[in-house]
Amino acid sequence: MKTFKISTKGRTVINNITDDVRKVVTDMKIDDGIVTVYCPHTTAGILINESDDPAVQRDILRRLNDLVPLNLEYDHEEGNSDAHIKSSLIGSSVQVFAEGGKLKLGQWQAIYFCEFDGPRDREVWIKES
Repeated sequence: MKTFKISTKGRTVINNITDDVRKVVTDMKIDDGIVTVYCPHTTAGILINESDDPAVQRDILRRLNDLVPLNLEYDHEEGNSDAHIKSSLIGSSVQVFAEGGKLKLGQWQAIYFCEFDGPRDREVWIKES
């Protein structure tokens, strides 16, 4: 398993980490297999979605914020329950095929780190299955 660090710049942001994952796949010399991209944080997640139009990421964040607003009444006293719920909706990992040493993503797909309680310094874990 390998890890890399990411520093997020806002409370809720979606960062394209596809190139970081590609570098790890190259460094690990993964030729053919399944690559798991995992987020070990309870207020962040990992997502595969469109990479061509940045409006998609803005729309995802906007609608997540509509569904789970920060300012609702929550029992969790830390003040970040919305972030826990959003990360539960997005999920903590994705799996991607690797073939010939390259990630097999669709034409418009990218891998994203989703921050819901930033800004923070985070880690992403990569493992071949």
